[in-house]
Amino acid sequence: MQITMADIEYIGAGLDRPESVLATSSGKIFSSDHIAGVTAIGSTKVPLQCVPKGFMPNGIAMLPNHEFLIANLGIDGGVWRIDGDHKLHPFLLEADGQSLSITNFVGLDDAKRMWVSVSTRQIPRERAFRKDIADGFVVLMDSYGARIVADGLGFTNECRVDPTGRWLYVNETFSRRLSRFEILNLDSRITLGPKEIVYTFSDGDFPDGLTFDAESGVWVACVVSNRVVRITSNGNREVILDAADPAITKIVDDRWRQEGLGRADIALGGESPLRNVSSIAFGGADLKTVYLGCLAGDRIATFRTTIQGARPAHWNFDT
Repeated sequence: MQITMADIEYIGAGLDRPESVLATSSGKIFSSDHIAGVTAIGSTKVPLQCVPKGFMPNGIAMLPNHEFLIANLGIDGGVWRIDGDHKLHPFLLEADGQSLSITNFVGLDDAKRMWVSVSTRQIPRERAFRKDIADGFVVLMDSYGARIVADGLGFTNECRVDPTGRWLYVNETFSRRLSRFEILNLDSRITLGPKEIVYTFSDGDFPDGLTFDAESGVWVACVVSNRVVRITSNGNREVILDAADPAITKIVDDRWRQEGLGRADIALGGESPLRNVSSIAFGGADLKTVYLGCLAGDRIATFRTTIQGARPAHWNFDT
């Protein structure tokens, strides 16, 4: 299945870096926003309150009580809770004695366990926009508390448990890998098995957000190339949507191989109509509508697909 830019529609307006997007069974679409923290598409944007200096909203997760968790990509990092009055509260700031600086993403699985990605220990974070630095990690928070369960990752980005509940999938953006870990239950305590590399990207593709379809496929948003690709269960890559500029992808590829990237290199992808596509979510009554978050735009791109998405853990939280 190949989608073109002619198939793309847009929803929302006036969003500020809608990096992370999620959909619910009620039909609502939510995105992260640098002013509101989290905003419902089509509703009045309410500014976030009690915001610490340097706070940078990134990945979001909905809680069963309709509140949100949000990852702070800023230097102080951590996972924060946004209450019904749009006030911000610290939720998780460290694990195993390590500060969660540069926290990229937070998500819940069907067992309501919380998975958190910390992209890097480098400050500022662009020091880790290289192929030879892999110091990101994943934190699991469950009934046993918060602990680091995977380490040594190449700029950890979105991490999600697949529909079978067996695997945790992780995008390593600047190692350009989609990886996974088997989720092991040892004496009722969750640990992860060794890392398995599912797919290694090239051609300007730097994996950012991910989600799953109902046919065991993994959909990946590639932030510089502005491609949406599907990694099949046998490890093949299918391009669903391609808004890449070959000249830009070559420039960024060459710099990544030679000396590493800076923010200006990533920003080159913002010239695409998809504006640095960064996250992906299935929604609609039949879970066949795709929504795309981005770094450099102010609205959400959307298209219809023939492949049904897998039901996310938060799907019925908003009913």
